[in-house]
Amino acid sequence: MSTTSKNQVLIGTRGVSTYLRFTDASFVIEPTKLDGHKFFCCTGIYRGVKYTEVPLRNVISATFASGAVEVQYLVRKRKGNCLNLVMISGTIMDEDSMHAKKWCEALLLVAYQGANPSKNLKVFVNPHGGKGKGRALYVSKVEPILLAAGCTLDVTYTTHGGHAIEIAREMNLGYDALVIVSGDGLIHEVLNGINQHEHRDKAFCIPIAPIPTGSGNGMSLNLLGLQDGLDVCAAALNVLKGQPLKTDLFSFTQGDRRRISFMSQTIGMVADIDIETERIRWMGDFRFILGYICAIIVRKPCPIELSIKVVDQDKSRMVDVLHARRAGESPNPPSLPDSLLGDDKNPDSANSSNGEWTRFERPILWVYAGQGPFVSRDWMQFPVSLADDGLIDISVQEVISRKALLRAMDGADDGRTYWINSNRYYKASAYRARPLTSKGTLVVDGEQVPFEEFQVDILNGLGTFLSPYPHYAPEFLVRDIQGRT
Repeated sequence: MSTTSKNQVLIGTRGVSTYLRFTDASFVIEPTKLDGHKFFCCTGIYRGVKYTEVPLRNVISATFASGAVEVQYLVRKRKGNCLNLVMISGTIMDEDSMHAKKWCEALLLVAYQGANPSKNLKVFVNPHGGKGKGRALYVSKVEPILLAAGCTLDVTYTTHGGHAIEIAREMNLGYDALVIVSGDGLIHEVLNGINQHEHRDKAFCIPIAPIPTGSGNGMSLNLLGLQDGLDVCAAALNVLKGQPLKTDLFSFTQGDRRRISFMSQTIGMVADIDIETERIRWMGDFRFILGYICAIIVRKPCPIELSIKVVDQDKSRMVDVLHARRAGESPNPPSLPDSLLGDDKNPDSANSSNGEWTRFERPILWVYAGQGPFVSRDWMQFPVSLADDGLIDISVQEVISRKALLRAMDGADDGRTYWINSNRYYKASAYRARPLTSKGTLVVDGEQVPFEEFQVDILNGLGTFLSPYPHYAPEFLVRDIQGRT
């Protein structure tokens, strides 16, 4: 056997000659003899593979040892399936040893774009999140990928609520990333632990990479998109290949207590759904659909006094700004109109940014505020959200008929509800709410908090997540309530 190119190596596996090569974009396996060809993966032997081409991004490792080349990479067995870790290996001729070693080094160099594949990772695993498969998915799917890349793993299996806060509060700052194997609740804990760290600002610079094993997994969907957002192997790949994405965080204040929120705050009917369906977490995303249908029957209003520092409420303009940012443009922020919600203006607060408070006067079913397009796979709640615009997106649902609420389910997954007139949508620099009743539900990042008066302010660009893209992954193309683009 002999090699014919610096980007190509010829291996033999069980008597079959196979070319391994790479281009600027792809890793290619090309057997020279198709009959009886075999290559191996971590779960068995695949037969009859004639030709394989995968993106360079999917290459995890390439090693040469004891006269053999071994490459591990991620591939989909069928279109639309999740990624799986597979391996091809084979021997080379003695005279090709030096070339094979340099070939493996060159492949890794382009596959990781010059970055070091071996990372020092702090891993938080919630064994009880979602359907309770966090530990099994980590051990069987995620850990093999991270170890194949040569990562050093410091793993904590959480045992109780607040455990991740305790660990993050005292952790050292030598990690390349914090890997969160759970849903959004554990990310919330880690961020609030970091907020109590002695070296808070430095700790916030360590990027967080979610591995979706919870019931909502909104942050993973926003970083990776619908195809990969619930794929633990794709999320593990993001740990290795993702780049830091700065995001806004939110300061959620009640009295003298402050907590960090990274995704959402909900009050009213939607918050009720989140908490009341906790007992059926094993159903995954479907728990929210079932809960929504039950909540429509009751249609309980949300008596609160809501005040907002509005920056924009023009839905078409917000879509234009979103598309301009995704295209790499930086449009000027919209100017604040003189009158937005009504005439009831409240004085500024020392804890909030500049601007005037305006009060929402109409009857409310729920308030949903936050960032990131998806809050779950079936609900694109904040379709025009930007990661670091220094604003919070606020959706206020007015009281409407049960029929209209039921009809609104159609199109929730692609953001069509954004255009419903009764869905009042704002970009704001701060907001606050005061419950007008003693009983109700208030949820922050999926975690229930006391049903008391609160205020939310923006912490511009304080958060850091690993992402394949310089923006949130999901695109918002729906231009009207009928779903037309």
